[in-house]
Amino acid sequence: MPLPEGSGPITALVTGASSGIGRATAVQLGERGARVVLVARGRESLEEAATEVRAAGAADVVVCPADVLDDDGIAAVVRSTVERFGRLDTVVHAAQVMAYGKVEDVPKDVYERVVDTAVHGTANVARHVLPVFRRQGAGHLAIVNSLLGNVATPLMGSYVAAKWGQLGLARTLQLEVRDVPGISVSIVQPGGVDTPIYMQGASWAGSTGRPPPPVYSPQRVARRVLSTLDTPVRVVQAGIFNPVITAGFRLLPGVYDLLVGPLLQRLALADDQVGPTEGNVFESRPAGNATEGRWRSI
Repeated sequence: MPLPEGSGPITALVTGASSGIGRATAVQLGERGARVVLVARGRESLEEAATEVRAAGAADVVVCPADVLDDDGIAAVVRSTVERFGRLDTVVHAAQVMAYGKVEDVPKDVYERVVDTAVHGTANVARHVLPVFRRQGAGHLAIVNSLLGNVATPLMGSYVAAKWGQLGLARTLQLEVRDVPGISVSIVQPGGVDTPIYMQGASWAGSTGRPPPPVYSPQRVARRVLSTLDTPVRVVQAGIFNPVITAGFRLLPGVYDLLVGPLLQRLALADDQVGPTEGNVFESRPAGNATEGRWRSI
């Protein structure tokens, strides 16, 4: 984020910072010399991420374990950040969980937790961050959404509902901050990304998931996230085929519906034959957290 000369490092808060895109973005903020506040549910993985962010060159790193569904917890994190650093310049909201399985098979509490994390978690972050931005007259919120905020697939009903709902909320936020020119909200929509979320997800599909090709590295997506800090835009794609897939969904629904099921079975399930599992939907699983997953990426 460009700042006037002599203004010092920016203060950035990252949710979902213990793994995947959030962790990669936090490291790249560290490379920019930012003061970085790391938020996720588990302290152990956050401390590991903090070590990486410090090594990257961050001016300061603060670990704040909190669930984005805990409104009071998020309020406390934002309040303590402003008290410590005097301001909050940018927030990257990347926290999310995932579940696989037909809507009729995924248990109600799992389904609702996936949707709530995206929709209510985003609302909680915005509820406490945007008033700070308004007092400052400036600030940037980057929300990591998904290609599945634009299209639908079988076996991922909870995640599709989560990301469609989050996209609608994020677009609403963009409209509601238009009265303060210094505040911006950007949406980043990745396609397949090499992160642990697929292995960590809940599953009632008989298999864990995998990112569909072409698979982007989390670092590449993080660069797209940070590009919105430099030049705020409404929506940024992080997947070369995202526009083609979205156009097919909207313009050729019959063809899309015919192809999406078989392609998902072949390209987006790991075929590792696992029984029903809640994954990390309800609690952090530190052993599975990392910046990258296990797939080749570009």
